[in-house]
Amino acid sequence: MARRHVLRCLVACGLALALSPATAQTWPTRPVKIIVPFAAGGPADNYARFLAQRLPDQLGQSFVVENRPGAGAVIGTDAVAKSPADGYTLLLMSNTHTVNETLVQNKPYNLTRDFVPVAPVNYSDLILVAHPSVAAANVQGVLKFAKERPGKLNYASSGTGTPYHMAGELFKSMGGVFLVHIPYKGSSGARTDLLGGQVDLMFDAVTTMVEQVKSGKVKAIATTGKQRSAVLPDVPTVHESGVSNYEATIWLGLMAPKGTPAAVVNRLNEAVSKITSQPDVQQLWSRQGATAMVMNAAAFDKYVQDDIAKWAKVIQTANIKAE
Repeated sequence: MARRHVLRCLVACGLALALSPATAQTWPTRPVKIIVPFAAGGPADNYARFLAQRLPDQLGQSFVVENRPGAGAVIGTDAVAKSPADGYTLLLMSNTHTVNETLVQNKPYNLTRDFVPVAPVNYSDLILVAHPSVAAANVQGVLKFAKERPGKLNYASSGTGTPYHMAGELFKSMGGVFLVHIPYKGSSGARTDLLGGQVDLMFDAVTTMVEQVKSGKVKAIATTGKQRSAVLPDVPTVHESGVSNYEATIWLGLMAPKGTPAAVVNRLNEAVSKITSQPDVQQLWSRQGATAMVMNAAAFDKYVQDDIAKWAKVIQTANIKAE
């Protein structure tokens, strides 16, 4: 028994030494993997690769992006949750994850239990657009039409639980109206039917819709951030159009497996924050419709928890079920 107790003490002491702040400060000594639980070529993948190109300048080791899409981001996320908490496997997450906390009931992981927030990256505004045949030209017009004729207006999305769908549900909830949700399997079909007049409205990425707005193929109703989009500065926000405090963006951040040493988390946060604070990065992302985010790890933790609570309320109010 005494020998077993000694062995346990030695193991515990070894773990404590391995995870001590002094040891963690030597991190990283080998390449770091960023798992993106979304398909290659999308915004999450692109910004993960942007970080992977710049983080070596801050931390002296290479960063490698690995795409593991599937099951609404669950497959790749679960892989990170099951990885060693040593700072060498990170998750590029989005608010798809904070929505999934309530929407997807039988996930093999839990964000709060299995992850520690590291740093935010950026957020991108969406835009509410309408087919030209829709009589409403602004937010108040959409709300008036929807209140006078409940269920006569519909909106398309790229699928249940996606940021585009949740933007619509938040709009319905805060605006006190009923719009019919028409989910598609991806954004391309939704956009095609919007342009063809088969659906009335859609929340989509600003950068995706900017040319359609300028050509008059769709009407810009409002953007979804707290501030006007730099891409379409003449288009008002939903918030300033009368739905106070409305905000629905797509945001990205980094998380690590729970138990990752605080010193490693803080080093990563400082490195990411230096990148997202650089004027050239902010200007580049602004042209792409994205706004850089800078927070310490504790502030980002609160941001994630607040976002989980925000979408939980919307999901429960609208009784949304996962497909």
